Amino acid sequence: MRTGEETSGRVCEADVHDGDTSARRAGREASAAAPGGDVRRDGEVIVSAEGLPEWLDPVVRAAATVEPRQLSAFLPPKSGSGRQSAVLILFGEGGAGPELLLMERSGTLRAHAGQPAFPGGALDPEDGDPAGAGPLRAALREAREETGLDPAGVQIFGVLPRLYIPVSGFVVTPVLGWWRAPSPVGAVDPAETARVFTVPVADLTDPANRATAMHPSGHLGPAFTVEGALVWGFTAGVIDRILHFAGWERPWDRAKRVSLDWHA
Repeated sequence: MRTGEETSGRVCEADVHDGDTSARRAGREASAAAPGGDVRRDGEVIVSAEGLPEWLDPVVRAAATVEPRQLSAFLPPKSGSGRQSAVLILFGEGGAGPELLLMERSGTLRAHAGQPAFPGGALDPEDGDPAGAGPLRAALREAREETGLDPAGVQIFGVLPRLYIPVSGFVVTPVLGWWRAPSPVGAVDPAETARVFTVPVADLTDPANRATAMHPSGHLGPAFTVEGALVWGFTAGVIDRILHFAGWERPWDRAKRVSLDWHA
């Protein structure tokens, strides 16, 4: 999976500072080196901007420059508390052009039942250092376990700043991937995943599919009505920021509301 010249060698142990980790710095270096550069990671995990389709260039640039506060007001506690986790934001090319891979959680789960999300979950000890390559391994492992995709066909090309989900206490590292060699996907465990689906980026940028989700608690956030699903919460917030900083966002009616219930 390694191509091109190595730009910075191995990146292993590193201190965490202002949401930046060695995985994040590797993503910045790979983005800065594009085209033609990649960063070799311990455990054969690689961050590479080599050979990506041109339409992903704005995402590569955004990943290299965006700051944590530009993505969310909720950042990891300075105390270092929180459960380390990662999600895979996987871009592919489908019949309708660029697309994102999402999954819908089972309706029987105690938390976030029926909610669309990126594949991902908490780091396991075998994933390794949370401040190093651990989130990269976790994102690929969780995506395989939840959707059945073959990680060998995924090229990691960037890492966004770590974010925080206060309601669950998760510290989340968003890992950006290019589905270089697509593989069959589907719900591996119906008790955990109701379905796996892709959403064309064109549908996500369509103003007709955009709205503001309104939780009974009073919290407002971006939402998308796509593929028969309402995407909201953390997932919608990250998609919204990617569209914005990649320059793909189109003007939409922010006064359009969709109400959530207390089970959301």
